[in-house]
Amino acid sequence: MTLPDLASLRQLVRAAAREHLLPRFSAVQRHVVKDDGSLVTDADHAVQAHLQAELTRRWPHYAVLGEEMPREEQVQLTAAADGGLWCLDPLDGTSNYAAGVPFFSVSLALVVGTRVVLGLVYDPVRDECFVARRGDGAWLNERPLTLADRSDHPLKRAIAVVDFKRLDPALAARLAAYPPYGSQRNFGASSLEWCWLADGRFHVYLHGGQKLWDYAAGNLIAMESGALSCTLEADPVFLLALETRSVVAAVRPNLFDAWRQNLGVRAV
Repeated sequence: MTLPDLASLRQLVRAAAREHLLPRFSAVQRHVVKDDGSLVTDADHAVQAHLQAELTRRWPHYAVLGEEMPREEQVQLTAAADGGLWCLDPLDGTSNYAAGVPFFSVSLALVVGTRVVLGLVYDPVRDECFVARRGDGAWLNERPLTLADRSDHPLKRAIAVVDFKRLDPALAARLAAYPPYGSQRNFGASSLEWCWLADGRFHVYLHGGQKLWDYAAGNLIAMESGALSCTLEADPVFLLALETRSVVAAVRPNLFDAWRQNLGVRAV
């Protein structure tokens, strides 16, 4: 199977973000609150329309699943994805974007069969493009991403990214009252958080409910860099389905084991 060229994908996504996202940043004209409580702006729709048209024109044999599509269409696409499916989040971190917080991204993954084979996450504010090809590694722009040579931290000194909002209240309360890590953050754009984990910018990760377009590209990028992950039920994170998935991840095996054990997740 010949996959799309990562350099071409970089150029395509970068051009869409610079044309539609950056000019609107901090000057969002309108937004709508969706049924799940999340925001959608005109920028979300503009990037999705741009990339859906270009992906279909260049690679017509792959369907395109976008976050801003109607639910019925998303269900149909995920049920008939054997021939290959682009999974697109045109603007991950819309609440940040609408508020003027410079942490948001475009996320694009190619799913073939039951596996993600390509992943790309682009941060237009920092002009950082994270990419991965299954079995071939991950990169930030032209730099290979590898966690193998990063210093090892015990859990008590680790920087954690934890999304408390979507956790079981009892678990969230325990972590807040008795944090097992050194310090905690939450940035508000899941796909980019995966990539910052892949670059060792923090050490352990916990999220109670990500959607397919939140984790499809980022999970591959993190795993190809050397990170480890599972759900709170000890299952693989990726599943070609629209239901939300929890995330437990870390940059090194011993840290992953300590983090998993603290959370009560059985051995993977």
